[in-house]
Amino acid sequence: MTATLRDVAAAAGVSVSTASRALTGSSEISESTRRRVSRAAQSMGYRRNLAAVSLRTRRSGLVGLVLNNLANHTFHTVVEAVQQRLVASGYQALLCITNADPAVEADYLRLLRDHQVDSVLIVGTGRNLEGVNELRRAGITVVDLIREMEGSKGPAVLAADREGAVTATRHLLGQGHRRIAFMGGPPASDSGRDRFAGFAQTLAEAGLAPDPELVRRGPFEVSFGAQAMSELLEIRPAPTALMLSNHEAVYGALPVLARAGLEIPADLSVVAFEDMPLLEWWSPPITAVDTGAHELGRLAVDLLLQPVNGQEVRPKRYTVGAELVVRASTAPPSR
Repeated sequence: MTATLRDVAAAAGVSVSTASRALTGSSEISESTRRRVSRAAQSMGYRRNLAAVSLRTRRSGLVGLVLNNLANHTFHTVVEAVQQRLVASGYQALLCITNADPAVEADYLRLLRDHQVDSVLIVGTGRNLEGVNELRRAGITVVDLIREMEGSKGPAVLAADREGAVTATRHLLGQGHRRIAFMGGPPASDSGRDRFAGFAQTLAEAGLAPDPELVRRGPFEVSFGAQAMSELLEIRPAPTALMLSNHEAVYGALPVLARAGLEIPADLSVVAFEDMPLLEWWSPPITAVDTGAHELGRLAVDLLLQPVNGQEVRPKRYTVGAELVVRASTAPPSR
């Protein structure tokens, strides 16, 4: 026998209206009640009748999730968080991987519009503002996630990249490091721009400035990390610390360090951005700036479900705080 909303409400000990609001992400419902209703719905195999809902509300129950790749662990975690929250609320996600190609991204935006999705979360290239505006003109809610599109008139959910870089740089300066290398994303990206700004700002507060010879900024690619790390290892005098703020580049940079035989942190202290299991499992474990991937996904879903609950989505920037997770990869310089 198929579980009904009334069955879910009874199992969770709430009214039918409360169960309905909890499953559609209403901000009027407490997090504890939302979790209780979601657990009851999942355990009973409850699924909303999307055809009936679509006829009644003129909504499809589909949400587009557009992002560059799944190699980035933060993106991967965000997708998991978004998918879980959407399913619990009776929605399904359509995952669109663009490989950071603006033309592919534009095609996906048209496809999502043609399929009349209710909402779109986009970790974008920043090159398809008109395509995003077309979605909004069609009545589709669009939320910029992690990267804010210049000129966007919708809400954006961003990590506190600048603040995270400030905290990480202060940590290294506090240990006595002065020759700090920086590996970051391209200046055109939010994270590339904000993380370098936080790094430079904190050095300035200490009476220092970024050494151009120690700065490498490039695409979010493993190959860039490997090449940039190889170049940094050739510099004399060598840096005593490294901030790895280009997440994808971490996969290229750390193996180069290992093959070079450098000891972390005796030869080089290392801080990475966007925490992930690889950093915790590395030998030694790498100090990291945790940018709150689960919270980013949760907040983004809350925003895109607001119209369902009769709430207005405001063109506002929302920021999720960053936290420095100190591990064994940082120590005072030995030279």
